[in-house]
Amino acid sequence: MKKTILLSLLGFGMVCSLLAQEKQNTVIYTIDFLLEEELRKENVKNVFLSLYSPSRNFEWSTAKGSFKDGRKVTTSNPYFTASVGKTFTATAIGILVDRGKIQFNDPIAEYLSADIMDGLHVLNGVDYSDSITVAHLLQHTSGLADYFDDTTRDGSPTMFDLIMMEPHRFWQPEDLVAFAKAHFEPSFAPGTGYTYTDTEYILLGMIIEKISGMKFHEFLAKNIFVPLKMNQTYLNQRSKAIEPTGNLAEMYAGEYEISTFRSLSADWAGGAVVSTGSDLIAFQEALMNGKLVSLETLNNMQQWTEESKGMAYGFGLRKISLNELDPTLPNWALIGHSGLNGTSMYYCPDLDIYLTGTLNQLEVSRDAVILMVKVMMQVAGL
Repeated sequence: MKKTILLSLLGFGMVCSLLAQEKQNTVIYTIDFLLEEELRKENVKNVFLSLYSPSRNFEWSTAKGSFKDGRKVTTSNPYFTASVGKTFTATAIGILVDRGKIQFNDPIAEYLSADIMDGLHVLNGVDYSDSITVAHLLQHTSGLADYFDDTTRDGSPTMFDLIMMEPHRFWQPEDLVAFAKAHFEPSFAPGTGYTYTDTEYILLGMIIEKISGMKFHEFLAKNIFVPLKMNQTYLNQRSKAIEPTGNLAEMYAGEYEISTFRSLSADWAGGAVVSTGSDLIAFQEALMNGKLVSLETLNNMQQWTEESKGMAYGFGLRKISLNELDPTLPNWALIGHSGLNGTSMYYCPDLDIYLTGTLNQLEVSRDAVILMVKVMMQVAGL
């Protein structure tokens, strides 16, 4: 009798396991179809996606598309994370906060040279430079202009224009701050508004170097990449991966392939991290579980200010509230960051799902958010 019951239980367990596997296969098949749809779009040459859910015992990564020479991309090919790199910069500041080296409310003038601070924020004849705090930079509330994406006041070429016009130019952080001062006006007094700007994250990178006595890329490697065994992650044009890795996946601006441009050095602390899906998930899981910064610091990083409808910004983290974006969507929150090239790195606490990926095309960043939501909807059914 006992043997019969045991065999029945074993048989039931096997059936449940087979049904779960079949359901998982169906979800993967559907997501794979969604990725193929993206790959059919004009100028989308490669697509990467990685998913991980500890509670659902689900992990999956894929890469689709080809290099210009016809070679297929694989999950071992790292890709540009673009502004996802801001989360790394903010985390580095958080690490220094936990070590007592800096405070979020410290004036940045305590850490930056007089040359950098001189005329940094002058609005309507009033110099607000000394009023800017570290928190203002982290949360895009300093009022500083965006050297990377804003239109110049004098009609001269924008930074994006220069990246395309002078692909062999190598930009130093000081050059970027000087460019911001020379060609743009601040938007508002520090702490009185919100505007997304890469200029702030260049200044944060400088602060990290000043406090640590290390190059920005060295600090990231020592305190994040190496401890988390992110062996395929590095800072574009400034460092190498810990271990040999695949070729960098090609990134496009419209029809132009730009991944080899030295002028992309203009990203630096605002978005020059190159990584893989699995490495990014390792990073975000460690961050969200208090393994990189203390829970107190993590909570501070998640004090949100309104960015736009359905979106809020913390310290190097963005929160997307799906139901606020569209009332027909579930009441889920996504926490992480996006990149201009269609890169996503988000965690959904409601589903316990980590998602990273990219479309590697500057013209489809909105499509990447829509794709992410569709994928989350599929995984929710597991």
